[in-house]
Amino acid sequence: MSLYPRLDDLLELRHQAHTLGLPSHHLVSSTFAGLYASVFRGAGVNFEEVRQYREGDDIRYMDWKVTARINEPHLKVFREERERSVVLCVDKGPHMSFGTRGTFKSVQAARAAALIGWAASRLNDRVGGLAFGDVQAGLQHFRPSRGRRALWQLLRTLTEPGTSSDASIDCLGGALRRATRGLPTGSLVFVIADLNREAMDLERVLGTLIQRNSVALIPVDDPADWEIPSMGVTTFTGTDGQLMEIDTDDPRARLAYRETWEERRKMLQAMAYRLNIIFLPVRTDQEIHLTLIHDLEHRARSRAV
Repeated sequence: MSLYPRLDDLLELRHQAHTLGLPSHHLVSSTFAGLYASVFRGAGVNFEEVRQYREGDDIRYMDWKVTARINEPHLKVFREERERSVVLCVDKGPHMSFGTRGTFKSVQAARAAALIGWAASRLNDRVGGLAFGDVQAGLQHFRPSRGRRALWQLLRTLTEPGTSSDASIDCLGGALRRATRGLPTGSLVFVIADLNREAMDLERVLGTLIQRNSVALIPVDDPADWEIPSMGVTTFTGTDGQLMEIDTDDPRARLAYRETWEERRKMLQAMAYRLNIIFLPVRTDQEIHLTLIHDLEHRARSRAV
């Protein structure tokens, strides 16, 4: 497995459909982009007019006052926003250089960013990004812009090796504050990161962020995050850089390990629910296209109910 994706592979995600067996020649320009639009765009926010109801129209947008007054069904029509700012915040910390099955977290995060970025670009959104977690490189910020220049720069950055570090430094809060500085109201921020760790002040930062913007959390998980392999007595490096010795064959230790992950994940999901943040976890051992399409289809159906 390669620790970092190839730029050509990320660019190819604009067209890749053969891995899904889809009849379409353009995955992002059809299936994925359509689902992205249905979940993150909807009917838009700008009211345009009231017109007579037509067969097949969505009854959720019925104007009941006009309907009652005229005694004929009428519908509210909204003008879809043709452009919005989309920011892809991608974790490049040393903890992303991890993967026991399928691929590394760093590769899966880059693939998720590419798919979402290409879909947003096709809808004429301003796409930008921010890579964070690399101690030496610092925050690498690419402001949202028309066209694909900022997205291409972000994807190229995600293919470059990060700085090795013994300790994992929490940069997420600072990255989110920097990424959204100066963004217009209604921007969409995707946080693609390893969230299997304590993120200091994350709820407070996200709570401030959602007051003017929409947010989607995309945790990148590996099966070993919750089920430690049986390897006997093994030495691990903690997030603070300290070494620790664990007997991975001890069933009590394995159970405690899994329960710790489950508790942390429940807290993360509860926070997302409280803040009304979209939660779309992806795994290193699953096909990224299928995972995102399945989750977006589920959310699109939920919105239609």
